[in-house]
This record gives sequence, C-alpha cells and structure tokens, in this order.
Amino acid sequence: MATDIGTFGAMFSLAKLAGEDALLVTSVDSVGTKLMVATLMDRHNTVGQDLVNHCANDILVHGARPLFFMDYIAASALSPELIAQVIEGLVVACKEVGCALIGGETAELPGMYREGEYDVVGFIAGAVARDRAVRGCLIQPGDVIIGLASNGLHTNGYSLARKLFFEVAGLPVDQFVPELDRTIGEELMRIHRCYSPAILPLLEDVEIRGMAHVTGGGLPDNLVRCLPEGCRAVVERGSWHVPAIFELIQDLGRVPDEDMYHTFNMGVGFVLVVPEAAGDQVASRLSAGGETAYRIGRIEKGERGVIII
Repeated sequence: MATDIGTFGAMFSLAKLAGEDALLVTSVDSVGTKLMVATLMDRHNTVGQDLVNHCANDILVHGARPLFFMDYIAASALSPELIAQVIEGLVVACKEVGCALIGGETAELPGMYREGEYDVVGFIAGAVARDRAVRGCLIQPGDVIIGLASNGLHTNGYSLARKLFFEVAGLPVDQFVPELDRTIGEELMRIHRCYSPAILPLLEDVEIRGMAHVTGGGLPDNLVRCLPEGCRAVVERGSWHVPAIFELIQDLGRVPDEDMYHTFNMGVGFVLVVPEAAGDQVASRLSAGGETAYRIGRIEKGERGVIII
C-alpha cells in the first residue's frame, strides 16, 4: 500500500476509496502559536494529535473518511528528541482516526526560526462517495443547528490567550488556576478534539445537510461557509455551556463579545445542520455516544450569514 521510508514519494492504494465514483477531499493546516505553549512546557507529544485531529475535522465537514496523512516539520536546528515527541502524537492520532501516516519532511532553516522554535504542518487526504458528499446546498429554512462541545481553545486564538495570560497577567505556565482546576499550561495544551468517531456513523442513516468545523473566525466565520444563498443561521447564545477558559480570557482582556465569538470557538467545536424532524434524533444519538450536543439555533430565510442573538 505504501512505499518504504526514505523514498522520494509516498504511495497509497486507491482500493481504499469509497467506491468507483469517489471524491478525494484534502486539507492542510498547522497548530499555529499553540506550539509556543508546548515549548514553554517542554511537552511536544500532543501537538501531533492536535494537527491530525484538526485536519480530520476539516475533511469531515464534507463527509470524508481519512485515508492518509503527511507532515512537515521545520526548525532552526532539529532536535531528535523533539521530533520523536511530535511524531509520537501523529502516530497516536492517525491510529485513532483510521488513516495511514505515509510520509513527511523535515527541514533545518537557521536564520528563519529562532533557537528553540519550530513549526509543524499537516496534510490529510480522505474520500467520500460523490452521492454522499456533504456540500451544504440542501440546507433550507427550518433546519436546526446542532453544536458539539469543544474542550477548550483547540488550536485557535492562542496569540491573544498567550498575551493575556503570560504577558498581561504574568502567569507562569505551571500556575494553578482554581477556575480551571488545572494549571494554565495544562488548560492551553488540551488536545484539539476529533469529531469523526461521533459523526461518521451518523452519516450512514441520518440526513446531515451541512457541517462546519469551528476554528479561527469562530461560529460566525465558519458556519457561514456551509450555507447556501438565501439562508441565514440564527445562533442563540446561552443554549450551550461556555467553558471557564473563555470567560477568563474575556474578563482579563476586557474583550468585547463580538471579538470573542470571532476569535474563539466559545465551547462549540463542530456544527451540524439537519432537518427539523431529525434534530432530536441526532442530539439523542450523539448524547448516547458520549458527546455533549446542544441545539444552538436554526436556519431562516434571509441574506446568507450568521447572527448570534
């Protein structure tokens, strides 16, 4: 199925595609400045999981199952111990989402990165049968919006969070924060959740008309990406639990509500749009599977966009 390590290119058998008329779905992303928190803590064995899970969620919105993953790690000088920790996380997450880690690249770029800094980027490819692909075009007024809980910042908003906690508040990374019941470093290093195990089984027998992975830009900038023209998403604040980390950030930085919702996931990491008749069934099945799911809004006729009321 795959080539040996050290070859110029990686190969993957197309026999694993979802039937003859399948679509490849791809995504590429990074962990961003969350890596700087990992460096402060000298703990790098979870950032690979962050990366794989983020990318898997991005192709999940179209109903795709992951096939394979590739990575790129760059630094001013490569540390074998650090690389081993990053790859450890990649391997764990790839096994959990059911995709093959088929290759990668490392680069030493002195002068581009400061000593001790590094970056990691991931590429994922998945597949979905053409007639099962979720595109958002079937979304219509009357549909309901189901939100799945996040477990923290995931991989977005870290530039602001780091500034507020480490510069403004002057907290050390190992400072215990009672409201969080853990240190600030442990909170910021929570692993980005992967929603594939919860969502893929639903796609077999439930009509899901649209999905969104809530990353940078928050609910307003991500939910709109799956909406067709003439449909407006109305999201109701207070319909889900907002984790304490976001309240701390808002209080510490006196951040306006609008900026919070455009920067952070605010406790909702993934969104489904389903027909009204399926709303209760979907929420019940997600809850039965251990997910925390909320009915957070509805689709109305109107100018394409997202409003939070």
